Amino acid sequence: MKKVLVLGVGAQGSTIAKRLDEESVVSQLRCGDRDPKATGELENTLKKAKGYQVDARSLHKIVEAAHGVDLIVNGLAPDFNMTVMDAALEVDCDYQDMASGPVSDIGFVEAVQRCLDRSPEFEKKGLTALINTGSAPGCANVVTRESVDMMDECESIEILVYDGIWSKQFIPFWWSPKTAFADMAAKPIRFENGKFVRTKPFDNPSMEYFEGLGKRRMVDHEHEEPVTMGLLSGKVLKNVKNVNFRYGGPAVDLAESLYKMGLLSEDSLKINGQEIVPMDIISFLTPPAPKYPEEIQTVLDGGMELEEGAFVVRVSGKRMGRNILIESYVNAPGLLDSFVKAGITHESYFTGQSAFLFTKMLINDKIDRTGVFPPEMLDKAERDYYFKEASKLDITVDQIIRTRLFES
Repeated sequence: MKKVLVLGVGAQGSTIAKRLDEESVVSQLRCGDRDPKATGELENTLKKAKGYQVDARSLHKIVEAAHGVDLIVNGLAPDFNMTVMDAALEVDCDYQDMASGPVSDIGFVEAVQRCLDRSPEFEKKGLTALINTGSAPGCANVVTRESVDMMDECESIEILVYDGIWSKQFIPFWWSPKTAFADMAAKPIRFENGKFVRTKPFDNPSMEYFEGLGKRRMVDHEHEEPVTMGLLSGKVLKNVKNVNFRYGGPAVDLAESLYKMGLLSEDSLKINGQEIVPMDIISFLTPPAPKYPEEIQTVLDGGMELEEGAFVVRVSGKRMGRNILIESYVNAPGLLDSFVKAGITHESYFTGQSAFLFTKMLINDKIDRTGVFPPEMLDKAERDYYFKEASKLDITVDQIIRTRLFES
């Protein structure tokens, strides 16, 4: 029987906690957060949950809540990763997080490398630390490795996420607006010709074709996948030279317009004698994402105008001397279906459920590896288990393989 601490029970952490409550192998579920309302709701609605008010800035407080657990699931912002890793090592338990960056003290590549560099500490204690688990990064990495393993050589990897939801109630983002704006205003990083390259926000726009949707505008976006895949290129991705993450949808279009107007700046301005920070004003005025069931229901009752999306992993390379392109379409419930199934949004469902599948692997001892590593390191048997369990949650993958029978 396993004891688990879920630290940070916001949209994703609470989804993981709810699923863990249903797992027979879990004897005790601890839910830690600085918000007593969040932990109290889970304690009152889940059979195994006990709430802990935890200030994650304090290693002592985390250790206190984690004493005796087998796994810490870190659902906090990446700035807390080092402290939570310290806690896992101190209490001798496995570790899982959702993301590696960005962080406030060092660059994106350095933040990811810092996590990976802790691998010897976890290996020495026989512990597993699985990082970057969610939909993207997370599920996307597993899908990527599956495609790469079908090739003899890998040339490029591109992860494309398009998200378009229009409701009669203005909801530009289905996660934290402040986080969303900050992410979109960050300089994208891609792995290009074997090197990491930083570009300007909303760089490299292009119209990309998606089956069932047609062409949609996409731009480069800062994300973990180009970093971990670039760092691990020679280990598990057949020396891939190019990796990029691209994002599109109405939220991106809105953020790009605000960015070009200077409204996503964190620098203060003086207007009519008043000091203001444009980002603070925009974040304050943007409607928050619906979080609780009654809030989501209100949006649905108001009426939906259009919902569309695509999540594609595109990998190109060579197999048996021929050029090959593998496009993997990841399918997951949309907003309405997610709410009917679990009382949550599509964003929380896909990311939270994808993350939970990694948690399930850890608590059921399905990962036979110690140290710190991202999901693209999982082997074939581990990936098969992931895909099988994902299908039970209506998260499936359709592959389209393109190659020419004869090439000059």
